[in-house]
Amino acid sequence: MGGKRREFTREFKLEAVRLVSEGNESVTEVAERLGIRPDMLRNWKRQVAGLPPAQKNNIFMGHGKARGAEEEVKRLRREVEQLQQERDFLKKAAAYFAKERS
Repeated sequence: MGGKRREFTREFKLEAVRLVSEGNESVTEVAERLGIRPDMLRNWKRQVAGLPPAQKNNIFMGHGKARGAEEEVKRLRREVEQLQQERDFLKKAAAYFAKERS
C-alpha cells in the first residue's frame, strides 16, 4: 500500500488556506495547483476557521490534527455528560444507603 506520508509545513498550509479564502479560485482549483487533495485543503480551512484570532498562531503545530474550537466543544460536552451520569449514579447510591439505615 504505501509510501511515505507527505508532510506539509505550517506556512504551506496557512498559505493554501489564504489562497482559498482571499482568492477567486475554488478549493478544487487551488488544491490542483498546489498538488494536494481538495479534501485535505478543506480540512485545513475548517481547522483555521474554527479558531479565534488569538489562537491562529498555534495552528498546525506538531504532527497531529489541531484542536479547533468545535472539537474542544465536543470534548467538553462528552465530559459534562459523563460527569452528569456519575453524579446521577451517586445520588441514587446515596438514596439507597440512606433508606437502608432507616
